[in-house]
This record gives sequence, C-alpha cells and structure tokens, in this order.
Amino acid sequence: MVALLNTNVLVLNSSFQPLHVCHARRALVLVLGGKAEVVEYYDKSFARSVSRRFQLPSVVRLHIYIRPDKRSVVLNRRNIIRRDRFRCQYCGRGSDQLTADHIIPRSRGGEDSWENLVAACTACNNRKGSRTPEEAGMKMLSRPRRPAFYSFIRFYHPRSHEKWKPYLFLN
Repeated sequence: MVALLNTNVLVLNSSFQPLHVCHARRALVLVLGGKAEVVEYYDKSFARSVSRRFQLPSVVRLHIYIRPDKRSVVLNRRNIIRRDRFRCQYCGRGSDQLTADHIIPRSRGGEDSWENLVAACTACNNRKGSRTPEEAGMKMLSRPRRPAFYSFIRFYHPRSHEKWKPYLFLN
C-alpha cells in the first residue's frame, strides 16, 4: 500500500498547464480536500482506508489558478543524473551507481551549478580526481546545461505515463 501511495501523479494548473509531479498520497489529499479534481485515473490501482476504497489518480487539476513563475529545477544529485539520462558523461556507460562530478573541482574554486556538475560512474570519477577533464585526458559526451522546467517534467519518469502525454504535449 505504501508503494502505491508513492506512485507519481501529474499536477495541472486550472488552465491544464503542467505544474509539477507529486505522489499519489499528496494528490489524494488535494482531491479529498476539494482543492483539485481528478482528470485521469490509473487502471486497477486503489488505495484503501478502513471504510472506503479510492482509485489512484494519474493526473489531477487544481481548481484555482497558480501563477507560474520562472520555475526552476532543484539542483541535486538525482536531478543531475536524470538530466544526463542515467549515463556517465565521460565513458557513456549507463549505471545505477552514478555520482555527481564537478568539472572544475571544488578544490580549485568550482561551484555547485548545473553547468559545473555532471553524472559520472565511480571509475571515471576516481580516474579524473581533482583535475579538470582536459588535464585527466577525458572528453565529455555533452556540455552540461540547466534543464528547462517543462522539458524536465516530460522526462521526469524515463517511461512517460501514457495518460500524461496529452497534457505534456507529447501526442
């Protein structure tokens, strides 16, 4: 049951604009509290209480309009790895044991930013050490950039949910 409540749900603005992704538990609280309505449900997925059964939402729409600001993606290790598509940016191997590597090492004044952090496997990260990629003789596969908020939501889950596609303009 706990795993079901951690299922991802797409949250839309009242204008059907994608806002963010939350867990089914939060989406159910929004719906039951009258702040949102369910637009799409997951097939055959239910959460149960002592006396009721709730079908899990896949897409919910807020009743009030939230003015979208210049939304940005949070800089953290998980999002860096997602941005780099779960691949080491030095050797190209896919792995579930990736780390975040500073292109310009922190010991040399490198900062924590989207442009200075890339996903790297442990072997490449150790090989590079406290050097720049050029000094270590390593070439990067792509130049790191700050991801755009809406495109990041599109690729939030490697396999986009079919029911999300019309709302993420993927049809």
